[in-house]
Amino acid sequence: MEYVAVLLPSIVVGLLFWFAMKSIFNADKAERQAEAQAQAEAESRIAAPTDRPDPETKR
Repeated sequence: MEYVAVLLPSIVVGLLFWFAMKSIFNADKAERQAEAQAQAEAESRIAAPTDRPDPETKR
């Protein structure tokens, strides 16, 4: 029982640290995915031709 009393605080702190780091990494992963999606949408808007006709070719 003495070993449990000695090791339990370290185990609890280790688990708290693990959960905190896991949530930080998951948030970073989600942010990177959102940034990549926004970048892809911006690039597709730039690359897509406009729906408006060119005034010089329509004479």
